[in-house]
Amino acid sequence: MLRILFLSPRQCWPPISGAKLRDYHLARVLGRHAALTYVFFSSPGAPAPELPFCRRLVAVPAPRAYTVGKIARGLVGRWPLPVMNYTSAQMQTTLAAIVADEQFDLVHIDSIHLAALLPELRRGCQAPIVYDWHNIESEAMRRYASLVESPARKLYAAVTGRRLAALEQRILRGSFGHLVCSEREREQLHCLVPRARIRVVENGVDTRYFESSGEVSDARKRIVFVGTMGYHANVEAAVRFVRTIWPGIRKRFPGWLLTLVGSDPSPAVVALRGEAGVEVTGTVDDVRPYYREALAAIVPLRTGGGTRLKILEAMAAGVPVISTSFGAEGLPVSPGGNILIADRDEDWAAQLDALSSRSDRWSSLALAGRCLVESRYDWDAIGTSLYETYCAWTGPAER
Repeated sequence: MLRILFLSPRQCWPPISGAKLRDYHLARVLGRHAALTYVFFSSPGAPAPELPFCRRLVAVPAPRAYTVGKIARGLVGRWPLPVMNYTSAQMQTTLAAIVADEQFDLVHIDSIHLAALLPELRRGCQAPIVYDWHNIESEAMRRYASLVESPARKLYAAVTGRRLAALEQRILRGSFGHLVCSEREREQLHCLVPRARIRVVENGVDTRYFESSGEVSDARKRIVFVGTMGYHANVEAAVRFVRTIWPGIRKRFPGWLLTLVGSDPSPAVVALRGEAGVEVTGTVDDVRPYYREALAAIVPLRTGGGTRLKILEAMAAGVPVISTSFGAEGLPVSPGGNILIADRDEDWAAQLDALSSRSDRWSSLALAGRCLVESRYDWDAIGTSLYETYCAWTGPAER
């Protein structure tokens, strides 16, 4: 049985965001097959994590992010700000004690944000180190810089994007292996370092959980946008959609309701509650009731990175998805077959109208989306494939 040290920059329980879902389900399946030591930064006030699949669970209080000192060092120090935010002397001390006490066959580092821990790990641990890239962070930062309006934020994001790109090249050259969410990202990273060992481990969905969503409402007048509503890409998408696109849709379909479902809504998102026909839920215990009443799940993203679990979840729940091309990036979807694409502002009303007026169109898209996730995106299959990859990577031929 492999002994795996799994390091995470977040508390994945409860799994209520894309990053937490990937973290949780990969750890869950790895823990079924391997002896898993799970070390993470705990969230203040969060419930005690329910992770029975871990042989050992170690929580370290999350450090303060975006302090003046970290912002300054993010510009001129060794590590860019997204890494500085997860730099903690207590975590380094904890890891030193763990690797001194036990030998591991492999270290799984969840995202490059924990890169500052690498020197401490290498002093006491000889196991192969594998990074799980949720996004290509430099790409996401460049995209953010292109959209943000504040000149100071734009400049800082551009500098941070360049510093992240340099860090990514060092990580690609210096670490044993890497996981990415899509073939597009694998190809992009291989262009930087052709000899890097990179495996595509796609995002997934708990298909059985969403299969139990129940009967779909006959009167489908709800449009849902699901995601962490404090994440800048979702905030930008929600605010722009409500301010720019929703008024025209609401005028055409006055009985419809747009529901923004997700934890930690930013002040800009909370302010959208004042708009006609807009609902902001905050954290919900179960998203499935919203899907049951949904005409469509929308993904109006224009920035960010990775692949969107919100698309897979909506498909698993049997709800048609309308997305920008950017929002569907990295997923092998078929526009018009299992997803609808709206890249122009006027496309949204037209696509929603087609779903509302043609029940056969709604049903065919819902079925095609569900078939896609069942055949390719179940977390159990994805996690088992990852464990098999780790067994191969730790074998004599690879070492």
